[in-house]
Amino acid sequence: MFVNTQLNTKLINYWLLTLFFLVFLMIVVGGLTRLTDSGLSITKWELIKGILPPLNDQQWLNYFNEYKKIPEFTLVNSNITLAEFKIIFYWEYVHRLLGRLIGIVSIFPLLFFIYKYKNYNFNLKKFFLIPILISFQGLIGWYMVESGLVDRVDVSHFRLAAHLLLAFIILSLIFWFILDLNKIKTFENKISNTFLSTILCLLGLQILFGAFLAGMDGGLIYQTWPDMNGSFFPDDTNAYLMFTSDTLNNPSIVQFIHRTIAYVIIVLIIYLNYIYFKNNLPLVYIIVFDFFICLQIFLGIITLISGVPISYASLHQIGSIFVLISFLLIFYKNLKLTNSF
Repeated sequence: MFVNTQLNTKLINYWLLTLFFLVFLMIVVGGLTRLTDSGLSITKWELIKGILPPLNDQQWLNYFNEYKKIPEFTLVNSNITLAEFKIIFYWEYVHRLLGRLIGIVSIFPLLFFIYKYKNYNFNLKKFFLIPILISFQGLIGWYMVESGLVDRVDVSHFRLAAHLLLAFIILSLIFWFILDLNKIKTFENKISNTFLSTILCLLGLQILFGAFLAGMDGGLIYQTWPDMNGSFFPDDTNAYLMFTSDTLNNPSIVQFIHRTIAYVIIVLIIYLNYIYFKNNLPLVYIIVFDFFICLQIFLGIITLISGVPISYASLHQIGSIFVLISFLLIFYKNLKLTNSF
């Protein structure tokens, strides 16, 4: 059979860019859903039936009555009206609707490409990793919501962190595929891959601890910077607790670790800038990354000292996306890659 090695990848590129935008939007909406305490407003996972919102008064009452059965209503929101419930309902509804759309967009165009380009020497199977991870993300999302329906007034911060971290992994994977597809030129190992991998791992760890902190409302405990209410270490706990199994359940310690990781990252980035200048590498990439890092630091501080308002907290989460993506570009360009397409 004749195999064509030349392929116009424009359609695949558009597909990946669309997915990237949708996952980006999903992270933003997911953050706002959490910040508005809307995540538990829909207490059932109805994959098909839940596509449509309530269309009449009786359907609204049915959803409202289901919400009244969970601890968040009985212990926190017992005075909520139906009109107020509709607001938090729609945040979660849009979040789930976006999830369904991403699932559809991730699989059906891919199946079309596999059929259309079956006679081309073109590796499309690796793209199946995207819908697989997205499907797993849906399961984790429900697993997270389920944790807040019985014995808690909120979801498990561990499950929340897993849900957010996987979203960042999916977004990063799509971005990596976009770079690979467009054959972005590389520096070819001008910087130690071990050093860059260390920064990447720390960025991932920082996102993880940020999610832990958000899930426990830990930003509301210490709202001063650079000190923590006048102390270097939180004064409502003991340092030895950092080395116990309860560390990640202590919001004061989690906030301290979140701050400490940030300081370590800053030191490594300063050294990364030195390497860029020393090796005479194109400065545009490090300047963009530095800008987003500085913006993220500013947003983190202003979010903390202003009492974690929704607007600043949402911008802080969005900022973490731009920090990660701008660093992934640096990481990618440093790798000596063989053409995958």
